[in-house]
Amino acid sequence: VLQNLSQTPVLRELLKEAKMPGATVKIESTELSMEPQLIKLDQPGPLTLAMYQFLTEMQETKKGVVTPKELFAQVCKKAIRFKGYQQQDSHELLRYLLDGMRAEE
Repeated sequence: VLQNLSQTPVLRELLKEAKMPGATVKIESTELSMEPQLIKLDQPGPLTLAMYQFLTEMQETKKGVVTPKELFAQVCKKAIRFKGYQQQDSHELLRYLLDGMRAEE
């Protein structure tokens, strides 16, 4: 799931802009034929910042192995079910991750 998200350019660009408090983000999609929308963002929350840092590290690192330790810690704070390293479905992680970031908006 995280590897797929790291290859989503729109998400990476939005997170780059969202990490700055008071930023205004322009969302537009030629594929969906929708009018551009401007959204003013508040201070990003800890989960959003951890996601930004993780995606940046995945894109820029040359060391080969990247561990999502801080991101996982933030996910566990929002969704306690992930504590304890039990097996979980990847779609559940994606849902809790995106829902948690949306709740921080």
